[in-house]
Amino acid sequence: MSESRPLQILMDTLPQIGRVEWIGIRPSRTEAMTVLESVRANSGTGLEGDRFKGRPESPRQVTLIQYEHLAVIAACLGLEAIDPSLLRRNIVVSGINLLALKDKHFRVGDALLEFTGACHPCSKMERLLGVGGYNAMRGHGGITARVHEGGLIKLVDSVAYQAV
Repeated sequence: MSESRPLQILMDTLPQIGRVEWIGIRPSRTEAMTVLESVRANSGTGLEGDRFKGRPESPRQVTLIQYEHLAVIAACLGLEAIDPSLLRRNIVVSGINLLALKDKHFRVGDALLEFTGACHPCSKMERLLGVGGYNAMRGHGGITARVHEGGLIKLVDSVAYQAV
């Protein structure tokens, strides 16, 4: 086993525990988000009732965004607040830096997720948020994840790094 370097030690030290603030699914591409109090995450198929129909190894089974970034996006658009359903992400979390979970597994409620990448905004943000919506979300679009172990995710559940 190789010895850890100081930067790697810093990157692997993630004591913060986040919290689920909002949950939503899209039954189909064109439908609005359905806001939920809980959702079941299933290994290989994502969130129950969500439109995700990818392969079990697909990196975009679940999308997450930081609650703290909603205020930044709103400020960039000159708004007081943003409705999370407009951003088309599945789970809004507070209290933990989602990008610090890069290349890691993390527990959200009873489910174990695996960070798979950044969730960049799409052109729909211009229509949903107004002119400048796409650029307001750049760098604040959240992350994508794969369900490693299924489980129930509820509002106010914890979000934490999980060594595997």
